[in-house]
Amino acid sequence: MEIEVSIQDIFEELYHESVISAETWQEWFEQWLEILKSELTPADAYELSLRLTDDAEIQELNAQYRNKNQPTDVLAFAALEADIPQSEEMLLNLPLYLGDIVISVETASRQAQQQGHSLQTELAWLAAHGLLHLLGWDHPNEDSLTAMLSMQASLLDAVRDRSLLDQITPV
Repeated sequence: MEIEVSIQDIFEELYHESVISAETWQEWFEQWLEILKSELTPADAYELSLRLTDDAEIQELNAQYRNKNQPTDVLAFAALEADIPQSEEMLLNLPLYLGDIVISVETASRQAQQQGHSLQTELAWLAAHGLLHLLGWDHPNEDSLTAMLSMQASLLDAVRDRSLLDQITPV
């Protein structure tokens, strides 16, 4: 299985440095999709985009798409409908596009401080949450939220166990 992660990091563009390298993001998503492969539409290659942005931009997106005029930590825009079988023609167009994840680094930074862990850990946590949404996970009630948070913790443990990022602290 192959995954292509397109990363747009406005902080790297502004400050000429990235909080997490493109290579690390690529490794994380590869590992996570391997763990979640039973939930994937069968294909040999996948693609998604990750945009690391600020509160102003994510607030605009949140207002436009969710009618909530406030910043949030992560938004996910799934390209596939979770409960609808995908056509053979669609599956032949590889890589299969999963969708877009947008994370506010400003909000993530505040949340990391509140939680007492690193910004890298918070960004990984939010990216895993966004990926689960791309794959059809949701949390309309307490039980589904608990299941989703448990899977997020498992995804973080997997990249921590493989030493893909030493800075990840337990959540």
